[in-house]
Amino acid sequence: MPALDALQWAVVLLALFLVGFSKTGVSGAGTVAVALFAFVLPTKQSTGVLLPLLLVGDLVAVTVYRRHADWPRLIRLSPWVVAGVVAGAFVVGWADDAQMRRLIGGILLVILIVHHWNRRRGSDASLAHHRSVAALAGVFAGFATMTANAAGPIMALYLLAAGLPMLGFLGTSAWFFLTLNAFKVPFSVALGLITPATLAFGALTAPAVLAGAAAGRMIISRIDPKVFEWVTVALTLVAAVRLLV
Repeated sequence: MPALDALQWAVVLLALFLVGFSKTGVSGAGTVAVALFAFVLPTKQSTGVLLPLLLVGDLVAVTVYRRHADWPRLIRLSPWVVAGVVAGAFVVGWADDAQMRRLIGGILLVILIVHHWNRRRGSDASLAHHRSVAALAGVFAGFATMTANAAGPIMALYLLAAGLPMLGFLGTSAWFFLTLNAFKVPFSVALGLITPATLAFGALTAPAVLAGAAAGRMIISRIDPKVFEWVTVALTLVAAVRLLV
């Protein structure tokens, strides 16, 4: 079990609350959670500790939004995501902790740049239907989730560009991340990132994820997406710069 002081425990619980919130509410909160985890725990260890807790949130999201998935789109993405996960597993096995911190910071920064570019040009629903765009989205999502648990913003941009309605967006995201995170488990076990200690830590802190999921479910129809989006972008930018430095 990680040895954490009171402030670190507070950061971890906040991060896990945001994990749950991102699964049933605003997906951008998950990026902040990844960055917070990497601040408190060694970067490689943080990815293994977080993965079982992400699965808890995924199960809740699928339970709530299971009937609203765009399955043809998920099937088209699958082989490209697998390729990205395999590539990411090789990088995780090779990189040390300092390199992983910079990699996570770089991934977050690239995600922010793409997000800003997408907002400036406006969403183009036809773009997401090109096979090459689906392939790039799948590979980058698989790589980002294996190295940094940071595929959320990539998939959010892709699904928004596809023009999915809110429930379709949430349902497709829920099934995508449940299957993706479950697929990552054997790789994380083989790399020594998931251990009995990390599972015990997950069992202890899972209620924070459940609380966040409940909160996201309650306020998704009431929150101002623009305000929360800008807060998330600002916090992610600070986290990305801090990790890179």
